[in-house]
Amino acid sequence: MKQVSVVALVVLLLVLYSSTFTVKMTENAVVLQLQEYKKTITEPGLYFKIPLIQSVTFFTKQLLVNDDEPYEVITKDKKTLLIDNYSMWRITDSLKFLQTVRTERGGAARLDDLIKSELRVELGTHDLVDAIVNTREQIMKKVAEEVDKKAADYGIQVIDVRIKRADLPPEIANSIFNRMRTERERIAKEYRSEGKEEATKIRAETDKEKTILMADAYEKEQTIRGQGENESIRIYAEAYSRDPDFYAFMRSMEAYRNSLKTDTTVVMDEKSDFLEFLNKIR
Repeated sequence: MKQVSVVALVVLLLVLYSSTFTVKMTENAVVLQLQEYKKTITEPGLYFKIPLIQSVTFFTKQLLVNDDEPYEVITKDKKTLLIDNYSMWRITDSLKFLQTVRTERGGAARLDDLIKSELRVELGTHDLVDAIVNTREQIMKKVAEEVDKKAADYGIQVIDVRIKRADLPPEIANSIFNRMRTERERIAKEYRSEGKEEATKIRAETDKEKTILMADAYEKEQTIRGQGENESIRIYAEAYSRDPDFYAFMRSMEAYRNSLKTDTTVVMDEKSDFLEFLNKIR
């Protein structure tokens, strides 16, 4: 009898456990009875259900973020872009969400399809530069609005859609980079050529100025030298006119000093004019 009571208590506890469920503040709960919709619970608390007859499915109220895989989009000017976008959304109608996509993963997949479709349509009406720079904000705002309208059929509210990255496909990017590199090399070559040409001009101008300066300096040098020689001749002439004998003596002494160095041997006739004053001293 005691064992029967224990079994009955265990069964009762199991039935009681399977008859209750808790709804959290961050959740909504959809109750189905024999796979037919019964009610939606939006308030947190402890609730009861009929075991084996009723089932409960929970859906979050929180904001969800979906990060899609990159995919290609063609712009109006026939340029291919590799788009990497993300979206923020929440479940607003739990019953409709359950009936259409059933799970969060299913909802994210359906939302990805809607966003890809709208982005392809919208970017297909804009050129590459507009899509990336000029009208990017307007494009994403319009895409978010259109996706939100269509997502309402699945019980989803789209808060925002954003592009994280918009790149060129690798093969196209490499081709563009190669063209850019070639163009930069061409420009650099032009700059170097212009620099060499300018350097040649500057060097030629400098050489010209140098030649002119050297010529002017040489002319001034010759002028000064001529003036000095004229002054020297004048002084010598004046000295000679005052005292011819003394002048001849000084000129001879200067000649002796320049000609008769240390350890110098000179063989001359003693009657030579060069030895006139030495003969007088002797």
